Amino acid sequence: MRHKLVWVLAASYLCFFPPSIADAQQQAAPAADESEELAKKLSNPISDLVSVPFQFNWYQHVGPLELSTFILNVQPVIPLKLNDHWNLILRMIVPFIGQPPLFDGDVSTFGVGDMTTSFFFSPRNNSGFTWGVGPVFETPSSYQPTIGSGHFSIGPTAVALQQTGKWTIGVLWNQAWSVAGDRRREDVNHMLLQPFLAYQATRTVTLNFNSETTANWEAQGDDRWIVPLMFEVQKLDKFGPFPASYQLAVAPFAAHPDQVVSERGLGNLGPTWNIRAAVIILLPEKK
Repeated sequence: MRHKLVWVLAASYLCFFPPSIADAQQQAAPAADESEELAKKLSNPISDLVSVPFQFNWYQHVGPLELSTFILNVQPVIPLKLNDHWNLILRMIVPFIGQPPLFDGDVSTFGVGDMTTSFFFSPRNNSGFTWGVGPVFETPSSYQPTIGSGHFSIGPTAVALQQTGKWTIGVLWNQAWSVAGDRRREDVNHMLLQPFLAYQATRTVTLNFNSETTANWEAQGDDRWIVPLMFEVQKLDKFGPFPASYQLAVAPFAAHPDQVVSERGLGNLGPTWNIRAAVIILLPEKK
């Protein structure tokens, strides 16, 4: 319980009391045109921004006792210029997971989940349409069965989006299959489909909607799909000397597994709600 309380307090402080407030008289906010451009790039998952997001997630009503799962995703994005025509964008997700018991007789666990690394090859252009394709790799960081797959997995990934005026609409997709790992564990065969829509309400405030939909093709029936509907408000500000984005979001689940089967028996899985708070530290590309 102590580690959950620490994360809750840290996330709340970062979101509601960003460091720039204390330094407001010493550090000027980004210029209006710069803020607008940064806010627009934040809606593009493969823009030319080096960013380091810290994303705090609380999943509600998990397990037979309907407790909360906590996940801190550290997910840096690093764009690399290959030549005058192509970029390579590296995206990583490292999840730190606090998981409650998922079935009767289970115990809570805490550790690092499977790390996801995506490489997007994307053409350099100034048009509103952007796309990228490449491979995705999933690396097991824990062999605890409730927070890790126990497999190395690979597959394709792609993203495409259109930015017109204040609107951004797009979709990110990947599919991964296990190629090595613990043969006693269920094979990995899952998909992520993330449609997203963003509206830039002001120069520094963006309203977002997305769904990080996942499909486990090894599961049957209704237990195959997890469909959150994420509503998010994003505010551009500063984190010390760096521009940063602060985000608050809530997501009900339109579909989720009702049960999980393990060698210890049958239990509830959930979740039914996700509450998210995030801070994204930005390092704009030097011109």
